[in-house]
Amino acid sequence: MIEEARLEKSLLGHMGRAIADHRLIEDGDRIMVGVSGGKDSHTLLHLLRLMQQRAPVKYSFVAVNLDQGHPGYPGHLLEEYFQREGYEYRMLKEDTYSIVLEKTPPGKTQCTVCSRLRRGILYTAAVEMGCNKIALGHHRDDLIHTLLLNLFFAGSLKSMPPRLHSDDGRNIVIRPLAYAPEKEIAAFAELKKFPIIPCDVCGSQEDLQRKRMAKLVDELGKDIPMVRQSILAAMQNVRPTHLLTPNLSLPGEGEDPRP
Repeated sequence: MIEEARLEKSLLGHMGRAIADHRLIEDGDRIMVGVSGGKDSHTLLHLLRLMQQRAPVKYSFVAVNLDQGHPGYPGHLLEEYFQREGYEYRMLKEDTYSIVLEKTPPGKTQCTVCSRLRRGILYTAAVEMGCNKIALGHHRDDLIHTLLLNLFFAGSLKSMPPRLHSDDGRNIVIRPLAYAPEKEIAAFAELKKFPIIPCDVCGSQEDLQRKRMAKLVDELGKDIPMVRQSILAAMQNVRPTHLLTPNLSLPGEGEDPRP
């Protein structure tokens, strides 16, 4: 219980700082919380309810789970949990599984197509339910791995922003756990005994490139213990004039960055 309380306090602190830094939650917000059944979304849902009781602003939220038609999907476990804990919730069902199978070449990961279809369904549902924001459970490590994926494989410097307007302009996506370490979330979820639904219903497929980035950061962490904190800080300390963006890096402007 002592360790559970310590982790809860630490995670609330991380979430509170992210919310304050990026105006993630404001008075009168109605928030859809995407709950996949993984450790991250369970932790997010739990912390949002705790913060709701203490925050100076008033907001409401609804837990939403999407059954995408995967064979054997145990959505009833989540529904029973929501009912037991007294959460307001909605269970959605859309068969995207057959579409994913149709559009994914053999041997390729299904994650990209699956997540794109899921986002579209959640965005539409948020509007229909009167939610002005959608909260997702991405944490600090997700942001770091995405930054490295874009750097190494897409040739761009970008990650998952804590606050994002969707492309269609209808929704604001927020990531309150953006500062929270995955290690703490995993330990907390295990102690809380959340009903975890692993993302393996489509055959235990993984985004292999993302897995490589996670392994790379783990290896770097052995020699550079603060590597994750440093990368997160770097994403908050961007100097466009010292990069190669056209029309920003002009001769003679800005201080010399050499030590």
